[in-house]
Amino acid sequence: MLLNLRDLMEPLRRRIEDPQKQKNLILFIVSTALLLDNMLFMVIVPIITPILARGLDALNTYRKNEAKNMPCSLNMLFRKIWQPKKGSEDISIGILFASKAIVQLIANTVTGSFIDRIGYELPLLMGLSVMFVSTLLFAIFTSYGGLFFARSVQGLGSALADTAALGLVADRFTVDEERQRALGIALAFISFGSLVAPPFGGFFFQYFGHSVPFILLALMCLCDAFLIGMVAAKKAEDDVARENKPVGTPMWKLMSDPYIAIIAGALVVANIPLAFLEPTISKWMEDVMDATPFQKGFVWFPAFIPHVCGVMICVALANKYFRFQWFYGAVGLAFIAISTAFLPECRTYGQVTVPLGLMCFGIALVDTALLPTLAFIVDTRHASVYGSVYAIADISYSFAYALGPIVAGNIVEKFGFITLNLGMGAVSILYVPML
Repeated sequence: MLLNLRDLMEPLRRRIEDPQKQKNLILFIVSTALLLDNMLFMVIVPIITPILARGLDALNTYRKNEAKNMPCSLNMLFRKIWQPKKGSEDISIGILFASKAIVQLIANTVTGSFIDRIGYELPLLMGLSVMFVSTLLFAIFTSYGGLFFARSVQGLGSALADTAALGLVADRFTVDEERQRALGIALAFISFGSLVAPPFGGFFFQYFGHSVPFILLALMCLCDAFLIGMVAAKKAEDDVARENKPVGTPMWKLMSDPYIAIIAGALVVANIPLAFLEPTISKWMEDVMDATPFQKGFVWFPAFIPHVCGVMICVALANKYFRFQWFYGAVGLAFIAISTAFLPECRTYGQVTVPLGLMCFGIALVDTALLPTLAFIVDTRHASVYGSVYAIADISYSFAYALGPIVAGNIVEKFGFITLNLGMGAVSILYVPML
């Protein structure tokens, strides 16, 4: 049995030993990690309300027997403390969605330096392990407090995994054209994970129960962690023989670099529309066009094609005209501004998919152009260590997604959906001259 296992592992070991094949394996591991993180981020969207409804039913049953049975489990403790009150569901769910991004934002203030010190493989393994635990917690808990805790734990895992994954790609793909292509592929997996997760979660929740989608994602996390663990073991052997490893530039010094600061701002501005629309567009579609649950669940899915097209176009252009990366990002922001201006005028499901597709096309241009530019700036102006600079990028994403679920609903309630979109469009177009 042991001999057969070794025989099965031999092809994987040979792939890890070969430098070129190892790069392709690393790209697969990184893309899978980013896919899983974004699937776990979005899989809860269509099923959070029925999960909390079941948890509330269980809580009511528990309270009836509270005098006879003392609370004896962590899940019951969370139910007792954290179950949202009636009438505050929208705010409570908004905070639940934002909790992951808030924890991720805070954790990224230290993960960048941590990754710079010990490398990329081990933090990625740690991040996937934490994500595995958080995914199992999602499968176990049905109360608001339990889901809040699981969501927060995921934020810690994402801070390690996302930053290490992007840094690992930048470290292994040193040629600008290769790096651009590799980061473009990783971004495509991020988009696919975000868009496929809601129907994935809704299907398995409806037919197999709420635990099944999370158990499947946990198993995928475990497999990906096993692969990066083998790569990390090989990297540790190589590091023993290598001395004088470069020392990373502190995060505060990178943030003071005007080029990095401008890119960080652009990433925030580009992702605010997506972060603000995800928690608000479903209700707007229901009010304006009486959208069905299917239409609300799949409204973002057609946008995957324009996003991939944006990635491919930007990679192709960057391979020929790399110095125009800033211009590609500015064009992307302009597309985002145009899409937010037209979205409130849509009155059918088919019409809505057009500006959303245009928006995702613009986001793809911004991300695909500027993420490799961060590595280029570090290579030319600082030490070629990428943990802190991609922690800054992850902070930018986290900031947008921390604000979105909490702020967007209040803006729509007080000023309307049209005002929200026009405001986001104005911010995008005003930022274009910065690039």
